[in-house]
Amino acid sequence: MKFKKLLVPLIAIVAIVIIKKMGWDQYLTLEYVQANLDSFREYYSQNQAQTVGIFAIIYIVSTALSIPGATILTLTAGALFGLTIGVIIVSFASTIGATLAFLASRYVLRDSIQTKYGEKLKSINEGVKKDGASYLFTLRLLPIFPFFLINLLMGLTPIRTLTYFFVSQVGMLPGTAVYVNAGSQLSQLESLKGILSPQLLASFALLGLFPLIAKKIVALFKGKTQNENI
Repeated sequence: MKFKKLLVPLIAIVAIVIIKKMGWDQYLTLEYVQANLDSFREYYSQNQAQTVGIFAIIYIVSTALSIPGATILTLTAGALFGLTIGVIIVSFASTIGATLAFLASRYVLRDSIQTKYGEKLKSINEGVKKDGASYLFTLRLLPIFPFFLINLLMGLTPIRTLTYFFVSQVGMLPGTAVYVNAGSQLSQLESLKGILSPQLLASFALLGLFPLIAKKIVALFKGKTQNENI
């Protein structure tokens, strides 16, 4: 059983080493995509379904293996497919990839972590069971938290896989739309720094915190009502 669990990280490590050795990671840079954007568009115009399929597979694999480049791929989706189709493709591909990484973390690490630190993690596990969806939604809305780290850590918790999938898809949607929309101006972009402004990050933060704040207000209101009835 232990050997089977070691296969997952072993396959991931081998895949990452091959990608690095072959130099394939150079294709996930802003400079490379900008230099070849016209060729990509020409290929897409002649092979639409095939291009979408190849792009989705690349996105899923890179996300599942936590390979840096999701931002470049999302911008490329906007440049190639436009806002609506780009958002749909990236939304599903990123969520599927994230869920695969989540499941890998759960399969490989959760049992040993929970067995070793179960007592210390008891309050965290209970909190995730109660408010896990709200916390995950907040984390997904804040691009300051690395998504690969969220995938890894949430895999160690008792959150349900379907809950993780759907909350992740909804939570990542605003950021996905912003980056796909920015991709429509990919040829003019000089760097990735200016895409997310502090004001936009603050808006995401408030949107993500809203479910938690609303839940606390409702709980306080219920407690106050119960006290008045006593």
